[in-house]
Amino acid sequence: MEKYLMSIPEAAKYFNIGKSNFRRFVKEHADADWRLSIGNKVMIKREMLEEYLSSVKKI
Repeated sequence: MEKYLMSIPEAAKYFNIGKSNFRRFVKEHADADWRLSIGNKVMIKREMLEEYLSSVKKI
C-alpha cells in the first residue's frame, strides 16, 4: 500500500528528485493543494502531486 502523505526526503526519493531541488520546488509552491503544513513540518500528498506533475509541461 502506498503512503498518502510523505515527508520531503521520502517524496524526493519517490519522485527521483534531489532533496535540495525538491525542497526548493516545495517552497516555490507554498499554496499548492498537494502540500500540507503541520507546524514546521511539510508533508506531501503523493497522489495529488503525481496528478500535478502529470499536468504541467515545464517545471
